Amino acid sequence: MTENLTVLLQAVDLLKQRLSTLRPLSKDELHRLRQEFIIENTYNSNAIEGNTLTLRETALILNDGVTIAEKPLRDHLDVIGYKDAFRFIFSIVADNEPLNERTIKDIHSLVLMGNAEHKGQYRNIPVRILGTEHRPTEPHFIREAMADLINNYHAKLAVQHPLEAIAWLHLAFESIHPFIDGNGRTGRLLLNFELIKQGYLPVDIKFSDRTKYYACFDDFHRQDNADALTLLIAGYEKEELERYIGIVG
Repeated sequence: MTENLTVLLQAVDLLKQRLSTLRPLSKDELHRLRQEFIIENTYNSNAIEGNTLTLRETALILNDGVTIAEKPLRDHLDVIGYKDAFRFIFSIVADNEPLNERTIKDIHSLVLMGNAEHKGQYRNIPVRILGTEHRPTEPHFIREAMADLINNYHAKLAVQHPLEAIAWLHLAFESIHPFIDGNGRTGRLLLNFELIKQGYLPVDIKFSDRTKYYACFDDFHRQDNADALTLLIAGYEKEELERYIGIVG
């Protein structure tokens, strides 16, 4: 771990501790902030995957049920499914649901709500990730790889800073690429699922930061190192904590 990352993680933990000492948000305040976050995160996560809807159009669809006439139906379904998946995450965190294959498949089923054939189902064909030399897990090894992913994550969580372990989880999940479609969105939802479970705020990986985000995968595949993504996540987390403290402080 680099010195800069160590300092940033310490700053995040101090802010997290400070926030815990301040007054809790009211139910209405929390609902409003979550709604705003879900809309922005839905836009950014889908835009990373090529969705053409703007932030304003995403808000109109999710808040007002508006249909954007010139945009594809799939783009509409993708943002609705992602919003439903994020709301599902909040509900299963409240119910202390563990990270397991069923949880992952349930999240993916919501993300891929417009694809009845493949939602919640591991792929049965090999795939390539364009622009990278990494080859995702072969279909017949996916189930075993996913079981190992979950076990290894919990082992890392016991000995590493939570943000390090969560960054590794995201990178390793995307490296397996277990589904035919929806892996990126599902992986970013899993990242936030675990952040919330560990007492952190969810983070929004920005479409404008996608080049930096993609570079994290290159570092992971070449060096088996999650520091770059940990640094990115920690930076977002620090911003979110400071924002919340500014509201309730």
